[in-house]
Amino acid sequence: MAAVPRATMPDTPAWAQWANNHRKWIFAAPAMAFVAALIVFPLAWTVYLSLTDAEGSVRADSSFVGLENYGTVLADTDRFWPAVLRTVEFTGVALLFEVALGMAIALLLWRPFRGERWVRVAILMPLVATPVAVGMMWRLIFDPNIGLANQLLGFVGIAPQPWLAGPNSALPTTMFIDIWQWTPMVTLILLAGLTSLSNEPDEAARIDGASAWQRFRHVTLPLLMPTLIVAILLRGIDALKTFDILYATKGKGGGSFHEVETLNVYAYGLSFDYNEYGISSTVLIIFFLIIVGSMWALTRRRKGVA
Repeated sequence: MAAVPRATMPDTPAWAQWANNHRKWIFAAPAMAFVAALIVFPLAWTVYLSLTDAEGSVRADSSFVGLENYGTVLADTDRFWPAVLRTVEFTGVALLFEVALGMAIALLLWRPFRGERWVRVAILMPLVATPVAVGMMWRLIFDPNIGLANQLLGFVGIAPQPWLAGPNSALPTTMFIDIWQWTPMVTLILLAGLTSLSNEPDEAARIDGASAWQRFRHVTLPLLMPTLIVAILLRGIDALKTFDILYATKGKGGGSFHEVETLNVYAYGLSFDYNEYGISSTVLIIFFLIIVGSMWALTRRRKGVA
């Protein structure tokens, strides 16, 4: 009996073969288009504006000026460089205290104790509110006339302080607000890292007679270093971009922007107060390069200790 030939499958269309070979790009295309629409295009438009003399209105005619705006901004010693120094100072001080306090609190919460759950909930409460709401709350607390801070100072005979309006107190006060709100975030990251560590190295060091400080310095901290760098990276970049707290504390009792004029605040003023879109875009591009450079340096550091 003759064998029945098997049915032959029709040839796969060329478009189907192409789709099969590039399916990973096809599935990623919607996400890539979304990222391009929300990130790449605004960034490219900002770069373009930084190369023009755009001002007055987004519809006004503008001319291409090349790198002239960059030279103007970098030569500005009255506003730009003081804003750079304030940005670095704000970020450095806030990050230092947030990491130090976050590490201390995480170590306290690392070992179980009675009421641990309620303590964790209380510590994380500042993260519940938005930064603008937090800024407005603290603006009321630091109000020079009716604020709770000055009322408490009055009880001990200290004169009212211009917390958010004084040239020497406005920036430290906003640093305190930032530390109050974002230390719990660092604590959460470091606590997660501590929880994932094995207990064996610490127990071995304890048996060898190492003190608590020696165990932390030579055992816990090196093992936690990758997580610590992640916390510094995330919080450091966010602190560099801080604007909402600075904006919310401005106003009645908050003084002007000049006491806390970081790069974000400076660019905001150029755009919305003076309509200098070309110069403002230049400041933002320089600021973007600073953030990217900081992120790159910390990422390389993290790879070195991973």
